[in-house]
Amino acid sequence: MIELDATDRALIALLKRDARASVTELAAHAGLSRVTVTARLKALKKNGVIRRYTVELSTPVEEEGVRATSLLELDLAKADRVHRALGRMPEITHLNTTNGKWALVAQHETPNLAAFDAFLGRMGKMDGVVNVETCLHLTRLV
Repeated sequence: MIELDATDRALIALLKRDARASVTELAAHAGLSRVTVTARLKALKKNGVIRRYTVELSTPVEEEGVRATSLLELDLAKADRVHRALGRMPEITHLNTTNGKWALVAQHETPNLAAFDAFLGRMGKMDGVVNVETCLHLTRLV
């Protein structure tokens, strides 16, 4: 596990607010030099802390797609393989380990129900996935 210091956490917090912020903007907000910010971001990417930059859409645009959360029961001997495979799927927006019967909680988005159905089929047939329970996200409250 990578240990993040206060500077790393500050940069990550700034990027969460605006993933398109320039190095100059990040440096100004964090009180750091551009060289330091560039080096820190490069290290965070290299170490896998930052995997990708993304866009958060407004609620009306989001409602055009299908969002859901899936609970996955795994063959634990194959868990690492499943983690890597799910991490490469563009539909997955969040992937967390959990405890109990369900080894993983995956949040995912697809553009429509047909794509959602195809995605669930691919995920459920993965070698190492024993069971999947999925809940569609309906009305966004917050």
